[in-house]
Amino acid sequence: MLEFTIPNISCGHCVRAVTEAVYQADPQATVQVDLATQRVLVQTQASRVAVAARLAEAGYTPAEAAAGPA
Repeated sequence: MLEFTIPNISCGHCVRAVTEAVYQADPQATVQVDLATQRVLVQTQASRVAVAARLAEAGYTPAEAAAGPA
């Protein structure tokens, strides 16, 4: 499980954009977005680097990468 904090997510559009970005890295991923805490949890076979890169390309650069396997 990967966990990211993304400070600029604030609405449903952001949730959809973040989810689509993760799916570009791994179409089989499971994504949970918590707008209140601005945290994104991703169950994926893709690497942390690959997911973070896709998020950044979509304009949602993670502020930090929380603990979890790469």
